[in-house]
Amino acid sequence: MEAVLGHLRGAIERGDYAIGDKLPSEAELCRTLEVSRPVLREALRALQTMGLTVSRTGKGTFVVADAVEDPTFGDYAASDLLEVRRHIEIPVAGYAALRRTPEDLDHLAHLLERMERETDTTAWVAMDTLFHLAVAEAAQNPVFRRVIEEIRDALARQSAFLNELGGRREQSNREHREIVEALIDGSEPDAVEAMSHHLDRVETTLTDIVRPQRTDDLPTEGGPEA
Repeated sequence: MEAVLGHLRGAIERGDYAIGDKLPSEAELCRTLEVSRPVLREALRALQTMGLTVSRTGKGTFVVADAVEDPTFGDYAASDLLEVRRHIEIPVAGYAALRRTPEDLDHLAHLLERMERETDTTAWVAMDTLFHLAVAEAAQNPVFRRVIEEIRDALARQSAFLNELGGRREQSNREHREIVEALIDGSEPDAVEAMSHHLDRVETTLTDIVRPQRTDDLPTEGGPEA
């Protein structure tokens, strides 16, 4: 899927498909790129998330931009989502470290164990959103949970996007474990740091996908390293 996405994204950014152009039909793209329809549809969904295309029912997929600016996950732009998450989830983790109950810790530990065993992306993504909801619940403030519930769909879409294109699952599991360990220790500073680190890595991976380093930006052999 990454190869198909890279091919289509490159064609759009080069102008092979200009703004306003309709992409070839799914059947034609499958034949040309020699991929299955499910793989192609994943790539087309990623193009739409990146804001490069829009799908119009019964008409096809059309190019609406020639450069990726700010991906959209459900109703929210990635930059808006991350800004809110930093202001909500980082302090929430601190409150959770101070207020969590034994039941909260058991629930989080169970979720974490299931996520570390899970190999199916869809199932893992569902548990990822449950994990962040559980941290909010551990803060013992229903308003925090309500906020996370409001952005839950966007979180799931972002999580799937980062896992499909950024291979985030194992790294995210490690970051989640650091959060849970801080909550077990009841350490507010450690919980705040662990959640901050987690969101930093989310932002870094997203940036790497949206603005990948070009080959001609890489150091030449024997030259200085970046």
